Amino acid sequence: MHATDDIVKEFLIESYENLDRLDRELLQLEQPGEKRDTLSSIFRTIHTIKGTCGFLGFGKLEAVSHVGESLLSRLRDGELTVTPQIVSGLLAMVDAIRKLLANIETTNAEGDDAFPQVIATLTRLKESEAVTTPTAAAAPAEMAAPVARSTAVHTTVEAAPETTVASEVPASAPVAAIVEQPAEPVSHDDHGDQSAAAASSPAAAGLSDSTIRVDVSLLDKLMNLVGELVLARNQVIQFTARVENSNLAATSQRLNLITTELQEGVMKTRMQPIGNIWSKFPRVVRDLATMCGKKIRVEMDGKETELDKTIIEAIKDPLTHVVRNSADHGIETPEARIKAGKPAEGRLYLRAFHEGGQVNIEIADDGAGIHLDKVKAKALKQGLITAEQATRMSDREAIGLIFLPGFSTAEKVTNVSGRGVGMDVVKTNIERIGGTLDIQSVQGQGTTLRIKIPLTLAIIPALIITTGKDRYAIPQVSLLELVRLEGDDARTGVEMIHGAPVYRLRGRLLPLVQLNEALGLSTAGIDPATLEALNIVILQAEDRQFGLIVDEINDTEEIVVKPLSKQLKGITAFAGSTIMGDGRVALILDVMGLAQAANVVADHRDVGAAEHHDAAAAKGEVRQTLLLLNVNGDRAGTGFDRRVAIPLSAVARLEEFDRSKIERTGVEDVVQYRGEVMPLVYLSSVLADRRLNTLPLGESQGEKIRVVVYTDQGRSIGLVVDRILDIVEQALTVQKTGGAPGVLGSAVIQDRVTELLDIAGIIRTSQEPIMPRAMAA
Repeated sequence: MHATDDIVKEFLIESYENLDRLDRELLQLEQPGEKRDTLSSIFRTIHTIKGTCGFLGFGKLEAVSHVGESLLSRLRDGELTVTPQIVSGLLAMVDAIRKLLANIETTNAEGDDAFPQVIATLTRLKESEAVTTPTAAAAPAEMAAPVARSTAVHTTVEAAPETTVASEVPASAPVAAIVEQPAEPVSHDDHGDQSAAAASSPAAAGLSDSTIRVDVSLLDKLMNLVGELVLARNQVIQFTARVENSNLAATSQRLNLITTELQEGVMKTRMQPIGNIWSKFPRVVRDLATMCGKKIRVEMDGKETELDKTIIEAIKDPLTHVVRNSADHGIETPEARIKAGKPAEGRLYLRAFHEGGQVNIEIADDGAGIHLDKVKAKALKQGLITAEQATRMSDREAIGLIFLPGFSTAEKVTNVSGRGVGMDVVKTNIERIGGTLDIQSVQGQGTTLRIKIPLTLAIIPALIITTGKDRYAIPQVSLLELVRLEGDDARTGVEMIHGAPVYRLRGRLLPLVQLNEALGLSTAGIDPATLEALNIVILQAEDRQFGLIVDEINDTEEIVVKPLSKQLKGITAFAGSTIMGDGRVALILDVMGLAQAANVVADHRDVGAAEHHDAAAAKGEVRQTLLLLNVNGDRAGTGFDRRVAIPLSAVARLEEFDRSKIERTGVEDVVQYRGEVMPLVYLSSVLADRRLNTLPLGESQGEKIRVVVYTDQGRSIGLVVDRILDIVEQALTVQKTGGAPGVLGSAVIQDRVTELLDIAGIIRTSQEPIMPRAMAA
């Protein structure tokens, strides 16, 4: 009985592999070009399944496959031509066989359903009128040689990219040589004999002998053992570093090399091409296109890109959901596409490639794109955003709404309004494995979804840091660079905006997160004036960069990822744990969780324009980086706050001063700044053409003033503003205004009208003699 169970298990594994290949080959029949090789391969596969199930006594499975084999025989011999109806019937047969196999796997029996409708459909298609073609009469004699040749060629090509993982045994390996025992003679003996001969050829036998099936659980156990070996290797290396012994050092080095090679070898056995998932998508898209009356062409690039099996399993459902959304809701009907000036056939493009230790996956369609106004309206209706947020929201932020939990389009969807269904689950699943997800869409042109995921989750390179006397690991995939500041650089390198520290890295302000504070180990915050040294780890979270301040930066090493216990799973700051070389446990930081907790990355931000590619950029206009400011309109005499912007290149620093530090010299206010006297210019007064260089009378609100430091020819001048709003980068369309002093014009920035300031002109105006002008007045 045990031997019989093994035979059935082997039959099920091989049959599932064959059915996956059948899906692909049946879809190839609908493509233009020669079909003889494909038909011969399909016929052999069904012939093998039928023969083996007859031998094992699965009558219902044999009946379904037999009628399909008879239809394929007429197609192969040229007596019938391939039509969409025939392909649909054969795909229905594949689905029926798959259901019967599932029943056998779970209950050891075929079940009650004999699929009479499928059999009737295949019988009707088989008995259709024969098609008279020049090759039909000569087919039995003349096709024998091509069939035999295609058998050998097909086997060689398909078996090339094999690995030792159980689910990767080549679908075209000579299964017939192992299990093919037909219960009855096949109706086209010549071709059956030739396929069997090809299967038993020396080349085919060699391919069969070169692979072995390995249970996945055994691979998982082997991977765990390698992980423990890596931990032991790390411990030996650390111990060797403390002991001066040349023999021990040589042995340690040898152990390190062997462990690394063994780790890489075991990792390769777990790696699978992403094509294993993608191979099912053409069938999914075809079924949806047929149901919705659409024409969709699927194109793939990078099917050979490999990932760890655990990653493959984790992304299978999210990718399937995205592909279904693109086919069902993204790509329009042929009529709508023609009306929009597009080809009737839509295009769904899948691409995968390795980059920077990660796998990048792109799913793009040339459909209708995401209708942002409808997305905003839906989110507003569901109470996910306010009306004010909807008005001020950038396009990038609006697209991000489809990832919000609870965002759905339960009613009948349109081409675009349904694209958010379940996308929060997709995003959660991708982020759970350390990946990121981003969507770009142009209305009327299409949508592209980009996913970045790690190659593996088992053993990863990480940066080891220390903070609060505890060690933590940061996955290297999120690491951009390391910065250490000492002495004056540390004291002047950190700037404060609204009490939050930022660091200027090559002209760009990065928010700083203090790890001690983020983990609740300290509430002291950062005082730039007292800093002697500062270690900053520059990290990437989604499309945002930020600096993580730590006490010490130790080293990089490969760590074995261990899951968190139940008590720690709810803490978003941690993604897992690992055992260090000295046997102590270190927690692995969740970079995304830290960024979200520190509001570096959030669902709704008024800073989306920093990355927003608007229509002006498409016209080739120059992009500028600007500092957005707010000046008080009441003090300026305008009655409302003015939103202004200045080029970031003109900004030396951002500072805050206590009002008690302001001193008056003659007709202007000054502060002592870095050993010199820095004059202050009040923007609210200058913009109101008052040109006051002193604190306006009655001005006592707040204890601090915010100052933008502008340096001209080595001399610093402070521009006093009310609020520092944001830093943005975008292309500008500047409109000239009525010649207000110090204003170059206005532009729309973050969906708000913003005045662009002429800093040099403002400085000149503020330094003009005031008394003569007052006397003239």
